[in-house]
Order: sequence, then structure tokens, then C-alpha cells
Amino acid sequence: MKNLISLLVVFGVFFLMTSVCFAQEVTTSGGDQVVHQMLKQRFIEGGVAWMTPILLVLIVGLALCIERILYVNLSAINAEKFLLKVEEALNQSGIEGAKDICRNTKGPVASIFFQGLDRYSEGLDVVEKSIVSYGSIHAARLEKNLSWITLFIAMAPNLGFLGTVIGIVYAFDDISKAGDISPTIVADGMRVALITTIFGLITAMILQVFFNYIVTRIERIVNDMEDASISIMDILIKYKNN
Repeated sequence: MKNLISLLVVFGVFFLMTSVCFAQEVTTSGGDQVVHQMLKQRFIEGGVAWMTPILLVLIVGLALCIERILYVNLSAINAEKFLLKVEEALNQSGIEGAKDICRNTKGPVASIFFQGLDRYSEGLDVVEKSIVSYGSIHAARLEKNLSWITLFIAMAPNLGFLGTVIGIVYAFDDISKAGDISPTIVADGMRVALITTIFGLITAMILQVFFNYIVTRIERIVNDMEDASISIMDILIKYKNN
């Protein structure tokens, strides 16, 4: 939870700095135009046909990031305390008591422990194979939709660049029609064309921050799963010898 709060703070600061940079460019006569109105104006200037895909990439990408963040944070537990509870239950109530602890605990660590304990009667080799197999399955579940997020991170700037290139083509068309290389024509065309690149890069940076946070949390959970798997095997060997 603390990591999630830190991420949101970083994202908030980044968004605030970006908004301030855009807001400084707003010079309306009344001087009371708010940031969201300015963003709407820039959106229209960049071309709805090219800005809409970037906006959709941002919305869908953020939705996937939020879903992964919630899933990953709900999957995380204190592996050390959990191991102590399992070992205590195992010594007091046997395998069934340890399975009850796993059954009542959320997260992939408890799930793979339950699968291993459920096959204790088949031998420790089977238990080890079961833990490894279910660990791989849960690791894949943690990484679900990450490929889509990376796709959106790559798509956002590319869509921006595409809109910019097409905008430049339109600017040259305007120059051709005017029959003169007017600084006003070139400046207006280039300004509008570059807006798509700006929004595409901002979208990619926002999604990248969330993606890196998700990957870091997944790596930590997977490491906990691997360490806990070794520990549970040691506990079961000790239990069997007793």
C-alpha cells in the first residue's frame, strides 16, 4: 500500500508539472481559461482523427494498469509471517491445520502451499513438483495483460509521430496552395502537427511509470514465492522426520 501511495504521488506531481507547462501557454483575453479547457482546445487543434486514438490508448492503458495494480497488491502478503503460521499450524494440527491456514489466506503464495500440502501423502517429490507447477501458473497470472500495456506504450508515441508527419504534409499542401513560403503558414501547420507528438509522448510516459511499478511488484511477489517454496519444503522435511 505504501508503494502504491508513493506511485500515485509521483504520478500526481508529474501530471501537475505537465499541466502547469501547458497552462503557461494559455493566453486568453479573459485570463480565466482552466487547464481542462486548454487541453480540449489542444485536442481539437491536433486533429480529432489523430488525437482520439491517442486518448483511447491512454484510457485503455490506464484501465489495464489499474486492474493489474489492484490484482498485484491484493496478491501480496507477508510471506515470513505466513510461513510461521503454517509451521505452527503444522506442528499443532498436522497437514489439515496447515491447509486451513492456506485456505483462509489470499494470494498465490498461500495457493501454491495449499496445492503442495494437499499432495503431501503422495511424497515430497510430488509436493515439490506441484509447488513448482502451480508457482509457474500463478506467475503467469500476475503477468496477465502486461503485453497489452507494453503495446500501448509503444503505440502512443508512434500514433503521435504519425499525426505529426501527416500534419506536416498538410502544411506543405497549404504552402503549395498559397504559392509562397509564409512563416505564418509554416508555423501554424507545424505547431498543430507537433501537438499529436506531445500528447503521444505524455501518454507513453504515464503508462511507462505504471508499468514499471507493476513489474517491480510482480518481481517482488515472485521472489517471495520462490523463497517461500524453499522454506515450505524444509518445513515439510522437518515435519516428516519428526
